[in-house]
Amino acid sequence: MHLSDATWTDADAAATDLAVLPVGSTEQHGPHAPLGTDAITAEAVAKAGAAAYESGADGRAVVVAPAIPVGVAAEHRQFTGTLWVSPDTFRDYVRETVASLAHHGWDRVVLVNGHGGNVTALREVAGTIAREDDAYAVPFTWFEAVGEYSDEMGHGGPLETALLRHVAPETVREDRVEAAREGASDGWGEWVSYANLAFDSAEFTDNGVVGDPGEGDAALGEELLDLAAAALADLLAAVAERDVSRPAHK
Repeated sequence: MHLSDATWTDADAAATDLAVLPVGSTEQHGPHAPLGTDAITAEAVAKAGAAAYESGADGRAVVVAPAIPVGVAAEHRQFTGTLWVSPDTFRDYVRETVASLAHHGWDRVVLVNGHGGNVTALREVAGTIAREDDAYAVPFTWFEAVGEYSDEMGHGGPLETALLRHVAPETVREDRVEAAREGASDGWGEWVSYANLAFDSAEFTDNGVVGDPGEGDAALGEELLDLAAAALADLLAAVAERDVSRPAHK
């Protein structure tokens, strides 16, 4: 059940304590992909993973919350249209959204993330929720859960472009893919002695792209969605059965 489409009476009838909260970003993804890429992909994975879990033999219902569209993305601020909030604001927003879900009984929440800049803050806020609130939350970043493809993530590159071509093909500016490829960098950052010298993406990519978006077709996108959804379904099963009480003092 997606809360954006449900009535309050539909929501009231949902007999479950499981929810997924998609978390994305509004930031540049090169000249060919939309600013909302991370929210679009996170929501697609959240819906597919919830459906995969619900179709299982022991699957219960899963509430799908609306996506959080702005995240920790100052590293893209030189590119017009990018929006960002501080890690503190972001953590507070996620925590309070989870608290509102828990208020209605949906107190086991998987945070389905589509943006690399959110990863650290999500892990931190999930720990705070588990230790201090009447809820349990765990982060899940979809592009870390696609097996061998995870190494090809990039930014606005083959994986994100492929998933967009599968779930929202109308959003990809196909006539700009060649330009995206030509202005892309091969990797994220400027690395010396295992340290990244760059803090902003504009320092190492001309148009915001990392990787070759031309290598990500819709067939790959379908495979990526299947892989991420299966991984999310497995995680939901584990969260549903987990003892989420805090360990006693030792």
